[in-house]
Parts: sequence; structure tokens; C-alpha cells
Amino acid sequence: MSEHNDNNSPAQRLATVQADIAAACKRANRVETPPTLIAVSKTHAAEAIAPVIALGHRDFGENRVQEAQGKWPTLREQYHDVRLHMIGQLQSNKAADAVALFDMIHSLDRPSLAKALAKAMADQGKQVPCLIQVNIGDEEQKGGCAVSDIGALLETAKGHKIPAIGLMCIPPADLEPAPYFALLDKLANDHGLTERSMGMSGDYVTATEIGSTMLRVGSALFGPRGG
Repeated sequence: MSEHNDNNSPAQRLATVQADIAAACKRANRVETPPTLIAVSKTHAAEAIAPVIALGHRDFGENRVQEAQGKWPTLREQYHDVRLHMIGQLQSNKAADAVALFDMIHSLDRPSLAKALAKAMADQGKQVPCLIQVNIGDEEQKGGCAVSDIGALLETAKGHKIPAIGLMCIPPADLEPAPYFALLDKLANDHGLTERSMGMSGDYVTATEIGSTMLRVGSALFGPRGG
């Protein structure tokens, strides 16, 4: 096995991303408070994920409840301390399944979903921290609440006893992400929230420098989707 010499091995990819994050933290004077790296394992089978867990990585992200249900229960039988993050849009009728499976939900974006999540948490006797997904670029096709609706949605979450602890965003694909990350960082500050879920494979270094507390990195760790 020449895994450590193979640039496409899980070990090498993880080491490269971790080194990039460490360098960005140093530039931003935040060595003591590095962001959490969430390995986005959507579309990848358990066989591709297990080597990354074996390397000691513990935070993973999935986009779809049904896909996560198909692979994570078995993986968790072996690795009990994995933390699973729901990072995709969530349908209200999947709220109970999401609460049962995930340790954090990054995509709370509307009052009806808050209501469904609150019921699921009460029924299961389980509190799952949530992030408000913000449509930071005001894009019609994207999920997330409007910037102007953040306060109202936080109040709704609070009223339903949902622990809403931060904000999440996906900047417009073809534009420089830094201004959008800076805006999300300011909005989180304005609302007294500690977590900022921002930064993906193409822009996690920039997000780290601007103050992200959670990076959602997929292809830089696993290669192209499904491969």
C-alpha cells in the first residue's frame, strides 16, 4: 500500500485540506479557534466513507435523509462517535427522520419546517441544534430564508424551543464568495449567534479567513461525486 504517496488517497486528500485550513487560520490569527471540517459524503457509498472515518475524522454531511438512512446506521454501529450534519434542503415530512438520524441540521429555512422539527424533537425527546439557512444572494432557485426574515425565523424557532445556534449560506456560484461570507458573519454577529456554516470545496480557504465555524467540503476530500 502506497497510500501516503498517492495524491488521490483519502489520507492525502484529508491532509491537504487540513493543511489549507491550518494555513488560513494562521493568516487570520485564529489558530486557537479553527473551523470544524464537515466531510460531505453525499453520493458516496459507505466503502468510500469508512477510510476517512478510520483516519480519525468524525464530522460528516449529507444532503438527503433517505440516502443517509441507507448507509449511516451501519457505519455508526462501528463508529459510535460520528457526528452527522444535515446540510441539504429538508422537507417537512422528513423532519422526524432527520431528527432521529442527524446531530445537527443546517437547513432550517421556514416556519413550517420549524414546526415540524419541533414536533419531532418533542416526540423523540431529543434536541437537535439547528442553523438558519439564509438565501444570502437572494437567488430565486435557492433555498434559505431572506436576510430580512432571519429575526422572525429565529423567534419562531425560539418559540418552538428549537436550539437555533447559527446561520448557513451557499453564495451565488459564479461570484466572488468573500462579500457573501462577510455578510453572513455580520448577520450572525448582529443576531448573537456563534455558528457560521459557510465554505465548500472551492472556497473553504476564503471562508476560514472570514470566520466560518463549519466548512462543508465534499469533492476536495472524496473526489468527484459518485466516484
